[in-house]
Parts: sequence; C-alpha cells; structure tokens
Amino acid sequence: MLPRSAFRAQLSVSISLCSNGGRRLFSATASAHSQNLPDSAPINPRWLTMTKRRIGKCLMFGMKPAQVDEGGKILQQLAKEWRELIAGSEGFLTDKKRRSLFRHSVVWGEQSDCCGLGYYGHVNNVTYVRYAETARVNWTRNMGNYIDPANKKAWINMLCNTGIGLILKSIKMDYKFPMESPDKITVYQKLLPDPSGHLASQSAFRFEVMIMSEAHQRPAARCFEDTVVYDYGKNRKTENIPPFMMKQFEIMWEQQEQEKKHWRRKIAEIDNRVRNLELESWDRVDAVEDNGSASQ
Repeated sequence: MLPRSAFRAQLSVSISLCSNGGRRLFSATASAHSQNLPDSAPINPRWLTMTKRRIGKCLMFGMKPAQVDEGGKILQQLAKEWRELIAGSEGFLTDKKRRSLFRHSVVWGEQSDCCGLGYYGHVNNVTYVRYAETARVNWTRNMGNYIDPANKKAWINMLCNTGIGLILKSIKMDYKFPMESPDKITVYQKLLPDPSGHLASQSAFRFEVMIMSEAHQRPAARCFEDTVVYDYGKNRKTENIPPFMMKQFEIMWEQQEQEKKHWRRKIAEIDNRVRNLELESWDRVDAVEDNGSASQ
C-alpha cells in the first residue's frame, strides 16, 4: 500500500473531475447537496476507475462498520448506474427507449487478423463504423416505435430509399483503446449542437455516438456523424428538416441538457461521499492503519 502522503499526492492529480490545472473540484467539507459540476467541465474519463480505487484504499486502511456499509452502498450504486454516470453526465440519453445497442456481443471474428498469421488482436477499426451504422438504424426505429409513434410510418420510411430518407454524409471515428473479444458494447447518441440555433434552415444534422465497452466500463470509441435528409423522389437534399423531426430534435436537446445536469449532480454527490470516507479513514489527522492482529 502506498504511504499516505504519496497516495494523497497521487489522488490530487488523478481524481480531478475537471481540467482545471490539477486543482480539486470539491472542498473536503462541502455538502453533497450544494455541489454541482459546471456544465462545461469535462469529466475525467477514468473517474469511475479512480472512484473505486479510492474506496478500496479506505477499505484496505481499515474502517468502522458504518463506514464499510457506506462504502458498500457507493459501490453498489456504481455497479448499477455506471453507464448513466459516464454517458448521462455528457448528455447522452440512456433510457431503454433511447439507447441504440445494449450489451451487444463483440465476437471473435470482428478482430483484426495480424499480418495474415491467424493471430487475432483488437477489434477491426471498420467494425466500429458498422456498430455506429447499426445504432443509427436502431435509433430511427426507436423514434418511430417508442418516442414518436404518431409519426411511426414517416420514421420507418427514413430507412428506405423511397420518399424522404437519411443518407450518411460523413463519419469520423476516434478510437480510445484497442477493444478485444470477448466483450459487449452499449451505444448511445446525442444531438449536436442546439437544433434551434443551426437546424432551422438546413437539411442535415449531427450526432455524437459513444461506443461503450462493458468489460472496461468506459468508451472504446467516439463517433461523429453528419446525416443528410434526402428526397429520393426529387434526387436531392430536402430544403429543410421535416417539421416532425425538428420537433423531436428540440425535445431531445432539452432532455439531453436535463440528463447532463442530473447525472453530473450524482457524480458530485458520490465524490463528496467518497471524500468523507477518506477523511474518516486514511486521510484524517490522527489516522493509524489497521494492520490486524495475529495470535502467537
């Protein structure tokens, strides 16, 4: 186990939730209900890992039964809500009717064959584009089946090449780490940016896509898509996004902002609860590590 001074120094750098020059986001004595993350502050992508590590440090040092119970409750919450905490805090809509893929299996054949030698390493880069394509189709179906059933036929027709449909204009993929099989992925999308400011007189919209590794509990890739609304009858882009789509985009944007605030508040509360455990165990002034006892 690291000495207390060394771990405290590591902690001050590693668990910072915001890119603010290494300063801690929360004071040690702040109330969880009074803390909120600024909407523009990026979440540390390793926040979940570091939070678990912080709790583990407290448990290894030695805590009272009530503190152990509190640590267990936090870990249970992380195990249950980790997807929402990571994706929801960025504004991705994570409920069952919105997610595009859920625990989709990453199979062995989707990995790259290294130099044709039969050694299969990480998932082939092209496969992520296929994940995004499948998610885009499922998103459209979800809109018609669950979100806007009054216009279900129009949404489903978007997947066809007759009438008004969707065409992918461009796609950009950012890979975060080499994911391998076996694994599962969950995929979420969010609209970029506020539709009221840029979609009023356009025929295209933009999505950010998060492809989440279930095994690593963090994004394996992020995708940015530009999609055009196309009139197959006239063989050209539409002049405007159809009104029924614009209405749903405006609702979607509002829900994204609410989702972001909700889950960032949850992160702030969890961080304060963990910090209280630290102050009650290894990081208190008179802390003495519990090394147990052995009978002779």
